[in-house]
Amino acid sequence: MFGKRGNEKAPIRDVATMPRPATTPSGPQPAAAAPRPAAAPPPPRPAAPAPTPQRGAGDRSPEYYERKSQVFAALIDTIDLSQLAGMEQEAAREEIRDIVNDIIAIKNFAMSIAEQEDLLSDICNDVLGYGPLEPLLARDDIADIMVNGMQQTFIEVAGKVQETSIRFRDNQQLLNICQRIVSQVGRRVDETSPICDARLPDGSRVNVIAPPLAIDGAALTIRKFKKDKLTLDQLVQYGSITPAGAEILQIIGRVRCNIVISGGTGSGKTTLLNCLTRYIDSDERIITCEDSAELQLQQPHVVRLETRPPNIEGEGEITMRDLVKNCLRMRPERIIVGEVRGPEVFDLLQAMNTGHDGSMGTIHSNSPRECLNRMESMIAMGGYSLPSRTVKEIITGSVDVIVQAARLRDGSRRITHITEVIGMEGDVITTQDLFVYDIIGEDANGKLIGRHRSTGIGRPAFWDRARYFGEEQRLARALDASSVDNLDAGN
Repeated sequence: MFGKRGNEKAPIRDVATMPRPATTPSGPQPAAAAPRPAAAPPPPRPAAPAPTPQRGAGDRSPEYYERKSQVFAALIDTIDLSQLAGMEQEAAREEIRDIVNDIIAIKNFAMSIAEQEDLLSDICNDVLGYGPLEPLLARDDIADIMVNGMQQTFIEVAGKVQETSIRFRDNQQLLNICQRIVSQVGRRVDETSPICDARLPDGSRVNVIAPPLAIDGAALTIRKFKKDKLTLDQLVQYGSITPAGAEILQIIGRVRCNIVISGGTGSGKTTLLNCLTRYIDSDERIITCEDSAELQLQQPHVVRLETRPPNIEGEGEITMRDLVKNCLRMRPERIIVGEVRGPEVFDLLQAMNTGHDGSMGTIHSNSPRECLNRMESMIAMGGYSLPSRTVKEIITGSVDVIVQAARLRDGSRRITHITEVIGMEGDVITTQDLFVYDIIGEDANGKLIGRHRSTGIGRPAFWDRARYFGEEQRLARALDASSVDNLDAGN
C-alpha cells in the first residue's frame, strides 16, 4: 500500500536503522516492498526531544514518551503520507496500527498491553486527528480546553479549571494541530497571521494565537460544545432556571420578542441562544450571522453566514457589520447574531425596529443595565454622530427583553434576570425585572444556595403581544407560579 511496506511483515526494515539507512538490505525482497536506493537516503530529521513530565502528570512515564518519539519517527520514515491521505479514516488507522505493531515488535519494547494500546491510539491521533487533544475532545463533560504551549493543558469541568497530564511532543506538533484545525474552515495561522478564530466540525469555538505573539509556544483555546445540544428542560434539571422561568422564556421566544442575551465570558450565552431558537416556528426564514458558525438551529429554513478575515495581502475581509447589512436584503423574518461586539449593533437594532420581530443576539456584559450602556458605547464606536437621547430611543424601540446569564463563583451557571425594556423617563432608559435569581447562602461544600422568583409584575409590557399569539393565560400561570408567596407555600 505505501511503497515502503509490503503486504507481509518481513519487508519492514530494522527500525533501529530506519531513520538513516546506510545500505540496501541484502537478500531477496518482495516486489511490492522495494527499499529506498542507498544513494538517496531520506534527509536527516532531528530526533524529537523527550518532554519532561508536567506538573500533575503521573499516569505516563518519560520512558513512554521517549518510546513514542522513536516509534513515531520510524513510522514517518516507513509510510507514504500522500497515499495515506487518500484512504478512508478507518482503513488508514488500521494500516498505521499494523505498521506500529511491527515497529514495536522489531524494537523489542517491553510494554504492557494497555501501554501498547495507548501508544497505538496516540500515534493514530497524531497522524490522522488532533493528537493528544483527541481524548479531551471525546469527553462530553469538558466545557473548555486551554493549551498553553506544549507542556501545559488545562480543562474546565463542572465550572472549575484543572490541569491535565496531556502534553505535546514539541511546539511544532502543537502548531501543526492548530493549522490542521483552522485549515478545515479555510483559515490559516502562521507568523504572518498569528491570530485566528475557527471552529471544529461540531461547532466548538477555537482560538489560536501562535508565535511570535505567544512566547512559550502556540496557545490554543477550545470552547467545547456538547454532542447532544442542551435544551431548556435540561437547563431546568441543572438548576439554571425553574420550570416556570423556562416557560416564560419559551413564551418570549414564541411571541417574537426581540431578545438580547447578556452575560460574561463562559456564562452560557450561546447555549441559551441555541435553546431559545428551538421555539421559533418551523415556517420562519432565519438568517444567522457569526464570526465562527456555532449555532445549531433545528428549523428547516435557515441561512448561515460567517465572517471572513483578510487574506495575506490584507484584503477581502468581510465583517459582522457587512453580514448584518447584507442579510437585510435576503428577506429574513428573524436575524440572529451570534455575538455583537461592535458597530454592527446599530444595524441589528435597525433590523429589530423595522419589521424583523423576534431577532436575537448576545452581548458581553455583567447586568441588564450594563448591557444597555454597552450598546450605546458600541454605536458610538461606529462613528455615528447621533445625540445620546436618539441612541437611547433607538435601543428602547428595538429591544424588548434582556436575558442575563452568569457563571457564579462556585462554577454553576444561572439565568439571573429576565428584564423588560420599557421606555424612557427623561434621558434614562427604564427597565423592569420580571424574573430574578436571589443568592440566599452557601452550603458546607461551597455551593451557592439560591432561588428564582418573579418580581410580582402580573402584566408585562409584552402582554398584548402574548395575547396576539394566544399565550397570555400561559404567561400568567408561569408568572404566578414563580411568585414569592407560591414559592414559600411550596416550601
